[in-house]
Amino acid sequence: MRQFTAVVNPTAGGSTGAATLLQLARLLREAGAELETEYSHSLAHAQDIARRAGERGRIVLAVGGDGIAGGIGGALSGTGTVLGLVPAGRGNDFARALKLPADPAALAGILLHAEPRPVDTVEVESAVHHRTVVLGSVYAGVDAVANRHANQARLLRGAASYYAGGLRAVTTWRAADYRVTVDGEEHTHRGYTVVAANSPYYGSGRLIAPDARVDDGLLDVVMIREAPRRLFFALMNELKTGAHVHRPEVRVLRGKELRIEADRPVPYGADGEVDATLPATVRVRPGDLPMLY
Repeated sequence: MRQFTAVVNPTAGGSTGAATLLQLARLLREAGAELETEYSHSLAHAQDIARRAGERGRIVLAVGGDGIAGGIGGALSGTGTVLGLVPAGRGNDFARALKLPADPAALAGILLHAEPRPVDTVEVESAVHHRTVVLGSVYAGVDAVANRHANQARLLRGAASYYAGGLRAVTTWRAADYRVTVDGEEHTHRGYTVVAANSPYYGSGRLIAPDARVDDGLLDVVMIREAPRRLFFALMNELKTGAHVHRPEVRVLRGKELRIEADRPVPYGADGEVDATLPATVRVRPGDLPMLY
């Protein structure tokens, strides 16, 4: 029977996360599985717990949102340790990409019986931030500013915090000149953002890269170029369905490695946790992490 170590971000999801884990723990133990729970006090601490559990041959469960999922997933990438997600955060975008159920009983069934399947991870490297590995996406531009605002929001949760953060970011953003090199081919781009997506979703359910797949060995590179502000607000609404990709202001490329540079220190983020500035190199690590989904 499976042995699990749940690594909990105590700040994600508040009481909802705790309630979900309590129900899940009961179901796993009733089925004969062994479960130990560890509470992290930082992302680095969560990663250390996960690595140590993996070295003992245990399946690691990341309990929280995309920050802890991406942080632990990145730490375990290439180690062979199996990862499961217990979505209990604000965004839960990678869990959404894996179509994981919110219902504890359905989730317990997957964690107990699903065979591990390899997913791709994303490595991002910059002179300042060194090397980080995440699961979902790397985004350079107005969305990194929006994410920073969302993380600072105290009164709003979920999609509302991202939407409010987006509005605040767009009103102050001025277009940047990017140079984006995808698998050796250079593209110039003036606009709002460049997103390297492993997962279709970011920003709490926004479908930034509708055709992205977590196991295809490729990154979908979404570039949104300069447009009047009113059009950008329309684009923000279209992110709910992925319809934005049909607009002439949006270009989608695919590749295994890209270099993103800009004419000024443009901020970039990765899975809600990394907060750094360009330039950065982003590459896919195909099938580097076995996951239960």
